[in-house]
Amino acid sequence: MKKNKAIFKEFFNQNRKEKIKLFSIDFVCVLIACAFGAFATVSVMIPNGLTSGGLTGVVRIIQNYISMDFSVLYYIGSFIIIAAAGITMGFTEVKKLILISVLYPAVLMFFEYTDFRLLEEKDLILAAIFCGAFSGVCSGIVFWRGYSFSGTDAIAKMIRKKLLPQFSQSKIMVAIDAIVIIISAFIFGRNIALYALVTQVIISKTIDVIIFGFESKIIQLEIITMKGDEITEYIVKEIGRGVSRHTVKGAYTDTVRSELRLLCSPRESISVKRKIAKIDPGAFVTVIKVDNVWGSGKGFGDIDKD
Repeated sequence: MKKNKAIFKEFFNQNRKEKIKLFSIDFVCVLIACAFGAFATVSVMIPNGLTSGGLTGVVRIIQNYISMDFSVLYYIGSFIIIAAAGITMGFTEVKKLILISVLYPAVLMFFEYTDFRLLEEKDLILAAIFCGAFSGVCSGIVFWRGYSFSGTDAIAKMIRKKLLPQFSQSKIMVAIDAIVIIISAFIFGRNIALYALVTQVIISKTIDVIIFGFESKIIQLEIITMKGDEITEYIVKEIGRGVSRHTVKGAYTDTVRSELRLLCSPRESISVKRKIAKIDPGAFVTVIKVDNVWGSGKGFGDIDKD
């Protein structure tokens, strides 16, 4: 009995140490990401009069009417979204929003205090490019570590769950960003809104590079799982991708499992990975870089063209 207790205690301590180590790595990575994001916003975007999509764009619009620091307004917006997400989706969905929601505005405050500007004089083109690149590095690192901002993605999840279950989360996110940028066009002018669109495109491309490098725009996921139905439903309904599925049998364990195969973007693969980790932590996933795909589908080439 004492031996069993000792084994359990040792296992518990090892598991605890592993969790502390993992969180420490996450914290450092997220802190670095927040530094990139805050620098992009405070030292590049705001001094050049630019804006963006998502919560950042909403705060820029509010800031146009209320004389408050960007970081303070962002804090308020983040915690409103967290509270709403907690009520509508539960604590499980918001626990990974909390770290970013506390840390990012704090880093924003630091950069506001330093009052450093990257560009010596106003240059909207350079500002849009560098803001997009730095923000993309920020978001890429955050997604890579399995976290997310309490912005567009959290709002999209709530809207999908309560109002528009027929639409995928990614489509709702694009719609939210588009609405914010369109509103910005009326407030800051059409040119600023178009620069915001350029920034969003650069952010998206940089995220893909951070997660999977320069080579791959499309990747193939091969998933061996005991939870084939649940994972398939998530991929088809939430991600909006098709799935090929068949039954496989392990030669060593003689266990029957489902093998799922799909093509998606690097960013979509991170969402799939997060969901698999929740549904079936024992799943086996192979990630394959794809040079090109011909056929009908989002991001695929036309098979009829030479």
